[in-house]
Amino acid sequence: MGNPYLIAKTLHIVLVASWFAGLFYLPRIFVNLAEENNAESYARLLGMADRLFRFMTILMVPALLLGLFLWLYFGIGAGVGWMHSKLFFVVLVLGYHHACFLLLKKFRQGINTHSHVWYRWFNEAPVILLLVITALVVMKP
Repeated sequence: MGNPYLIAKTLHIVLVASWFAGLFYLPRIFVNLAEENNAESYARLLGMADRLFRFMTILMVPALLLGLFLWLYFGIGAGVGWMHSKLFFVVLVLGYHHACFLLLKKFRQGINTHSHVWYRWFNEAPVILLLVITALVVMKP
């Protein structure tokens, strides 16, 4: 069939990339929601955000499980400093994902307290996190 390590690693990379695509796009929808005054458009954007968040979460779970599998079963990065640093930043990504959930919940309740400019800045965090995590994996300092 194939090398289980390479299959797991390939799936992990694809799932993480897909999860991050959602983390890049959801805050962009938040920007639009923060600017929207039309109830019909707001409802459409909110529906898009809800569906995207559910899909991102579905992608996140196997991405994390495969990452743990690669680390614990195949020993990738076991006992080395770069892996501990990477895991710290992965925890930050999980925190960002959760923050997106809380913000989406506020949009559902109609109690958004942030401006579209704030969401534009909020949208930059996953880019920085992905850059740091990728650098740690590639350079293994």
